[in-house]
Amino acid sequence: MSGGVDSSAAALLLREQGWKVVGVTLHLYDNETAGLEPGRTCCSLDDVEDARRTCWRLDCPHYTLNRKDLFLREVIAPFVTTYEEGRTPNPCIDCNRSVKFPALYQTMETLGGSVIATGHYAQVERSGDRYLLKKGKDAAKDQSYMLYTLTQTQLAHTVFPLGGLTKDEVRALAQERGLTSAAKPDSQDICFVPDGDYASFLQRHTGRTPEPGPFVDPEGQVLGTHRGQLCYTIGQRRGLGVSAPHRLYVCDKDPAANTVTLAEESHLYRRELDAVRLNLTALERLDQPLRLNAKIRYHHREQPAWVEQTGPDSVHVTFDQPQRAVAPGQSLVLYDGDYVVGGGVIV
Repeated sequence: MSGGVDSSAAALLLREQGWKVVGVTLHLYDNETAGLEPGRTCCSLDDVEDARRTCWRLDCPHYTLNRKDLFLREVIAPFVTTYEEGRTPNPCIDCNRSVKFPALYQTMETLGGSVIATGHYAQVERSGDRYLLKKGKDAAKDQSYMLYTLTQTQLAHTVFPLGGLTKDEVRALAQERGLTSAAKPDSQDICFVPDGDYASFLQRHTGRTPEPGPFVDPEGQVLGTHRGQLCYTIGQRRGLGVSAPHRLYVCDKDPAANTVTLAEESHLYRRELDAVRLNLTALERLDQPLRLNAKIRYHHREQPAWVEQTGPDSVHVTFDQPQRAVAPGQSLVLYDGDYVVGGGVIV
């Protein structure tokens, strides 16, 4: 329970359905340690108190678990390393994979529980001997993309009470039942970088100032000076500070040479990609190339593609149409209709 309306409403629904509910909040980091103002994110002490207050209102126990060291090792450290290597991380997915669901599953077993429940907008269904991850009803809030790393064991013990509801319905329900979180705004951006200034966070966390270097064109000609390659993302156009007769975009980064390549938008498009750290949900293995829909980032519209498994934990994807700003480090998630087939990390 983060203290927000979604996890509070999920606990409320389960309580009304007759479940014995235990609220668990993960303390993942201190705002002050991250250089942030107190009370600004879903991990603040105020939010922990909101979660505790909701549990008191629902007459159920509440526990706060300290997982700061795990979060630092499994989420923040890879976040820093990935940016320094010129790739674009997705810490929310890393958190679900290595921190949140493992911690909740362990706590469930310790307390003798039967299922994990969260406020994610997604659904779990059983088909034969497999558990399937399905999109949430609210297409605008669907979070199945963020959950593709869930294993069969985790899915077998996970429920998403909000999966069949829209966000408006959830807020109305919370308001009707008198939950204090009913009007609480949603958390935005990465929880430990709420202002979206990744470069400042990285400098603050590592104590290292980004090293300026050359902007170059695809032929290697110097176009100007950048502020440090980790300050830029693939597809970025604004804030480059380079004058040109046509619009320029970040299309590549080379940390070893400390160069950032700028080019016209046409250079951003790729029709093929590879992904590793493959986790398949709907089946054990892709025995032959399959026609699936693929997303290359959370807000990307699914695109039809041929998908072929190339190794125990890797796939090759060929889109029908070239895709814009494919960013190594982001996650590829594969869908068959409303169901998640699996996903991996783009290389």
